[in-house]
Amino acid sequence: MCLKSVKINMNSLVKPQRVKVAVATPTAPDGGYAWFVLLSCFLVFGLTFGVIKAFGVFYVEIHQYFETTATGTSWITSIAVATIHIVAPVASALSARYSHRSVVILGGLICSIGVIIGSFAHNLIGLYFTVGFLNGFGYALTWTPTVTMLGLYFEKRRPVANALASAGECILTFLLTPLIQLLIDSFSWRGALLIVGGLQLNLCVCGMLLRPLKGTRHKSHASDVKAEEEGMNLESLTKDDSEQSKHCLEEVGQRLPEGSDQRKVKKGYSLEELDEKPTTIDSKRRAKRTELRTKILQYVDYTLITNARFMVYSMFGVFAALGFFAPALFLVPYARSKGIEEYQAAALMSISAVFDLFGRVFFGWVANLRLVKTVQQLTATVILLGTVLLLCPLASSFPELAAFSAAYGLVFGATVAIHITVLAEVVGVQRLGSALGFFMLIRSSGGLLGPPIAGFFIDKMSDYGTGFLMAGVALIISALFLLLLHQMNRREQRSTQKTHDMQLDNMGQTFSAEAKELDVTLTMEK
Repeated sequence: MCLKSVKINMNSLVKPQRVKVAVATPTAPDGGYAWFVLLSCFLVFGLTFGVIKAFGVFYVEIHQYFETTATGTSWITSIAVATIHIVAPVASALSARYSHRSVVILGGLICSIGVIIGSFAHNLIGLYFTVGFLNGFGYALTWTPTVTMLGLYFEKRRPVANALASAGECILTFLLTPLIQLLIDSFSWRGALLIVGGLQLNLCVCGMLLRPLKGTRHKSHASDVKAEEEGMNLESLTKDDSEQSKHCLEEVGQRLPEGSDQRKVKKGYSLEELDEKPTTIDSKRRAKRTELRTKILQYVDYTLITNARFMVYSMFGVFAALGFFAPALFLVPYARSKGIEEYQAAALMSISAVFDLFGRVFFGWVANLRLVKTVQQLTATVILLGTVLLLCPLASSFPELAAFSAAYGLVFGATVAIHITVLAEVVGVQRLGSALGFFMLIRSSGGLLGPPIAGFFIDKMSDYGTGFLMAGVALIISALFLLLLHQMNRREQRSTQKTHDMQLDNMGQTFSAEAKELDVTLTMEK
């Protein structure tokens, strides 16, 4: 009776280990409340990267007020940009642990407080910490979860949704650049910075609009809890069954006659010695390691660093970041150095923003048509953007600078509209949150060093045009990684197609063999 009980209990130990909890992935609505999420992302783009692009107006005033170098002043923007990139994985993990809504609200409060405190700074170090670090930290907590949520709400219209959302950066840049210049003339740069800090409190409102998509978090969390409960029940069951089995074996050993070979089953023998039960210590260690790994992957998918295509795309991001942020920072100072009046210089950013908006919407729509592969479209726009920046030093008058601003804005918008879409295609939408965080983290080195390197050349050559040359070269280098990614995609597609064809051939051979056997059987029966 005891041995039967042991066998029954051992079977009960095995069965729960085979149970897998599957959670169906929610489908993207591509409409309805998704448009409110798009509106939130639109405003987040404008109140984060739109403010960064408009900061060139502050650059001139701060540069003159503290009588510092171009490199010293550019560190404010570069610290903010680098912090956005570095903190992005933290934002992704916090969003997975708590919610996208709460993280965005917290980020809005942090960046607003940082800019408001920065308006009272007495030196550049204070601006580095407040307008640079704190502001960038808050931007990361707002931008990363919002873009991730947008990817969950849109699938078929994702390229257009990303383009429309990023258009917020253009429209807010168009509006904020002349507004900030007006505020500086009326209240000085400190008063203008204080007002911008108050304006950024609207990021908290954007966070409130991020309603969780049903099933994206709560179901998976419930499944984890259920799995943990099953694990606890399994562990307690193991202990109870071990004690019961040990008692039964002792009882059997006492009943067997002396000298019997089966007397080997003695008091104190464990189940391992009878091959009735696997080693519990190793299984517990494996279970703990698996549980820890599952929890970590729930918040941060660190396995992305082993994805060769993702790492190649991240290297594109590093070199692209070297050239993305410097032109917007130095366009207004470059125009002022050519004798352009301050409001006309600020208008150049507005012209760039208008064409940036058109580029994002139009080329996002083109990407949605799937006429060419998205990575090919991105490669073409990046090369074209680098070429436009290399031509910038040839412009010296306002009409020439206005033409450059229009061309730069158009191609920049075409580039930004689809680079997140390419990332989703590289890793898949379910890993987009962690991938976006890691991509931003790796790209942070480019965002941190881009403006200071451009400032270094400007200080050495006493010409703002050299900053644009550096940015153009960096972007053309980044396009080489996109060409490599395209080749890797083609190779993977050929490999997948070859595997698929082999499977079809095997299936065909199997069917042929079965058909022959059936014919032989029918012939013998006749």
